[in-house]
Amino acid sequence: MLDVGTDAPGFALENQDGETVSLEEFEERVVVYFYPRADTPGCTTEARGFRDAWDAFEERDVAVLGISDDPVDDLADFAAEYDLPFELLSDPEGETAAAYDSYGEKTIGGNTFDGVFRNTYVVGEDGKIEAAYEGVSPEGHAEEILTDLD
Repeated sequence: MLDVGTDAPGFALENQDGETVSLEEFEERVVVYFYPRADTPGCTTEARGFRDAWDAFEERDVAVLGISDDPVDDLADFAAEYDLPFELLSDPEGETAAAYDSYGEKTIGGNTFDGVFRNTYVVGEDGKIEAAYEGVSPEGHAEEILTDLD
């Protein structure tokens, strides 16, 4: 995990609409959450949690970006199916996730592969890491962040 107080790595990735989004364009705090795979049970629970708490994030002037190694088309379907109001970003090679210590070797069901770890960072207006959450539980994670922001 990246340490609180360090500079957040910059990135420019395509969102679910094929538009490039960069961290540098945000002037407000940004929640950058990494998730393994769109439209799987845990990732859906986590995304719906952010969706359901969206008004509270907006009230606090906090943007939310979800990042996975899914292709843009999969992100578009995921965002549409669950009416997600925030941007999902495609990191197909895992380079951004790796810069955030959120990509590497995983073993599931006896299969070993490289993939995205479920980690979250809050990036402050100054571009520094304000909070880091490692191996988060999808259930209640958005509320956890809101509580910590307050």
